Amino acid sequence: MQHIVEHLVGKEIVIDVDSPFVYVGVLESVTTASLILTNADVHDLRDSTTSREIYIRDARVHGIQPNREAVIVRQERVLSVSLLKDVIP
Repeated sequence: MQHIVEHLVGKEIVIDVDSPFVYVGVLESVTTASLILTNADVHDLRDSTTSREIYIRDARVHGIQPNREAVIVRQERVLSVSLLKDVIP
């Protein structure tokens, strides 16, 4: 996956993982094992009544609301990566 997402470094992205978490932030770097986000919003969907899609759309419309300066996401947990600007509001 490292080579697939390297062109996204410096851009706002959405990472869907195989858990009830969603990550939105600026892709800082990519390693063989992880994706590192800065100015990140780490959201546990169990803590809200909104769906994953609505939460991501809100981030697209209103901007990222960071709650972490940086976060490391293990690549083995990643299901999909997309540019935030590609989310249809």
